[in-house]
Amino acid sequence: MNTTETDCLIKPQYLSHDGGKNVQYLKYAQEFELENGASLPEIEIAYTTYGKLNTDQSNVVWVCHAFTANADPVDWWPGMVGHGYFFDPERYFIVCANILGSCYGTTGPLSINPKTGNPYYRTFPQVTVRDQVKAHEILRHHLGIEKIYLVLGCSIGGHQALEWTISDPDLFEHAIYVATNAVNTPWVAAFDESQRLAIEADSTYFEDRPDGGAKGMKAARSMALISYRNRNAYNLTQAEDDMEKTDEYKASSYQAYQGDKLIKRFNAYSYYYLSKALDSHNVGRGRGGYEKALARIKAKTLIISISSDLLFTTEDQQLIHDHIPGSQLAMLDSFYGHDGFLLEFEKQNKIYKAFLNIE
Repeated sequence: MNTTETDCLIKPQYLSHDGGKNVQYLKYAQEFELENGASLPEIEIAYTTYGKLNTDQSNVVWVCHAFTANADPVDWWPGMVGHGYFFDPERYFIVCANILGSCYGTTGPLSINPKTGNPYYRTFPQVTVRDQVKAHEILRHHLGIEKIYLVLGCSIGGHQALEWTISDPDLFEHAIYVATNAVNTPWVAAFDESQRLAIEADSTYFEDRPDGGAKGMKAARSMALISYRNRNAYNLTQAEDDMEKTDEYKASSYQAYQGDKLIKRFNAYSYYYLSKALDSHNVGRGRGGYEKALARIKAKTLIISISSDLLFTTEDQQLIHDHIPGSQLAMLDSFYGHDGFLLEFEKQNKIYKAFLNIE
């Protein structure tokens, strides 16, 4: 492989709303041991910060991103993070790091293995949410942050926030977990395995090339979208104007369009490995069960459940609430299912203001 080809592989095609101008990189040039006993010879962490850290470090907001998002919350959460929004850099020092295994700058399957000089592809070791949190800890120490006012995560970001507040309870003052769970359910694992089967059905995935498995990932994304929304949302937004047609339905074109969009900004190898990380999520592993693990959390805690979420249901959030001392549980009433956290900005603003006692 020549240098040009290698550079193209390791440079993410898409980093943020401004082309990655705000993305910074931390190279951790030491062996990074993983939960399963494997290791990476080194890792790189892509991250963004907004605002300034105040003298007493009382304004740190750490945002943990969801499955295919990146290190820039202004990009994927534009109604919540940025000047004039709830998480305003004028008030907070906002940190967000791309998760281990992704393809937006942090070490993942398309990164170069320094031992071979080639991309990892399918030789990339399996990572867990705990490994992703361990990388957050490395970045935290690099930034000199000794306490965090608020950690917030949605979906798999909520997995990270839960793991972190359990592993280091004294670090956090507040925690918000949105549309997430404490232990991955067979229901979620079934969706994830179906998506991996779709990727594996694309023979190019096994060719270990940058676009390997792209068509399979398109099919996987189509499956995922169904779990991110719900029947009512599809029936309204994809309803047909022409009731006489016998083909080329809006829902069909929508699924294909969304799959094509993801192909342009993501890769099947990261998609595959991140779904495995999601499946392995269990805050009780090695801690005597989830009940004991959740009871360790000391942060003032808010759990948000989305009323129409088919993927991480209200029962999942109720379980978290039942075992975190003094926690609050709020319902986000949304038509949009699991994706409600990406769309319902006004409603989230009200819930967060009440929780943090902000006028």
